[in-house]
Amino acid sequence: ENCQGKGSTEPHRNPSTSHSVLMWFYIFSSIVFFYLSFRIVVAFFSPTQSTRRKMMIASWSDPSEGNVHGVLEVDVTNALKYIEKLRNTTGEHITITHIALKALAVGIREAPTMNGRLICGRFFPFKTIDMGCLVALEGGKDLANAKITDVDKRSIVDICRELRKKSEKLRRGKDEDFNKTTNLLKLLPIEVVQFVAHNAGYLASALGLNLPMFGVRPFPFGCCLVTSVGMLGLDLAFVPLLPFARTPMLCMVGGVVKKALVMEGDRIEVRPTMSLCSTLDHRFVDGAQCGKMAAKIRALFDDPESFDIDEIGSASDSNTDKSQ
Repeated sequence: ENCQGKGSTEPHRNPSTSHSVLMWFYIFSSIVFFYLSFRIVVAFFSPTQSTRRKMMIASWSDPSEGNVHGVLEVDVTNALKYIEKLRNTTGEHITITHIALKALAVGIREAPTMNGRLICGRFFPFKTIDMGCLVALEGGKDLANAKITDVDKRSIVDICRELRKKSEKLRRGKDEDFNKTTNLLKLLPIEVVQFVAHNAGYLASALGLNLPMFGVRPFPFGCCLVTSVGMLGLDLAFVPLLPFARTPMLCMVGGVVKKALVMEGDRIEVRPTMSLCSTLDHRFVDGAQCGKMAAKIRALFDDPESFDIDEIGSASDSNTDKSQ
């Protein structure tokens, strides 16, 4: 017991303390290693970015700043005529929102940096133009998202059918993913909901991971979230970007109102118009791209039939077969 002697000054070492320090060192080193490895992999596989794009991404964080607000007022005279034609030939309840979805998707093709997401400050494009459409539930007490894929490649009638099918499923309470999400959120306090929404949004909307336990699928909102206020009696409104959705764009479809427009030859005509109010993340788009997108959207509303896929005849034949 006295082998060290009374005069020894050598400190007594506790083995458990050394093991604890070593364990935390390994944990910290592992976290740093995996983080740096992840950043290297992202940088290696991401497309080359211009200096301006890198500056835009570095200037703003996730949508809490750097938002661009824009209003595009369009003449919907020809669009309303085309809606009436589609209703008569297909029997589908086509609305101005369905044409707006098609127009936005065609417009986004002109601004490809709008169709993607950011991972660690690097832009990654989506392979298809998918869009989310907010659906009112229980008379407006709740909202749900209905995702439409390949919107630019679908006909207006097909967009209507797909949105109606998903909306009916949500309103009947048959959407399992939505039920999982709402049941979970009802049980959690607001602080925990904020944490879950932020992290689940990053994993699903940015990384594209499948989270079936939360009812969240990869890229659930696509590149643009669309909602309509026309049915609420509002001509126009702006909506902030949803941080957990991580969409570069959110568009509000306004109501149809009659306005006096100056036509060719300085003629004044009263025509039905509609406003598309958009909130955009400036890290994805600039003014030049917005201009190209707006020109294409306006062109589609001026002549929607030329942009649409011709399935009027096939739809009519299908309705005739059903009646027989």
